[in-house]
Amino acid sequence: QVQLVESGGGLVQPGGSLRLSCAASGRIVSINDMGWYRQAPGKERELVAVITSDGTPNYADSVNGRFTISRDNAKSTVYLEMSSLKPEDTATYYCNGKLFGSNGRGYRTLEVWGQGTLVTVSS
Repeated sequence: QVQLVESGGGLVQPGGSLRLSCAASGRIVSINDMGWYRQAPGKERELVAVITSDGTPNYADSVNGRFTISRDNAKSTVYLEMSSLKPEDTATYYCNGKLFGSNGRGYRTLEVWGQGTLVTVSS
């Protein structure tokens, strides 16, 4: 079973920093874009940042300059370094991966989501 597992969420004070990690595992041939989304209570899920297979990042305006996305292809892992955190960054953060792999019914293009990790920014 192809899966993404996030880690690194928690409680942090405004202005603080946090690092999220997301590791892909399973029958994976290749991973294309990997990204981070977030969903705050009562709001829709939104894109935070995405990174292509060759390492090109793209950020939402709300986090540009404060967050940094990176990936380690050898470890099939994507990271999100968050700094200068604000209360409005509070949300559940989800990892997303577009990849070529198998969930038991042959190999095909898959879009996989992690289970989410909660980030709370509060004093």
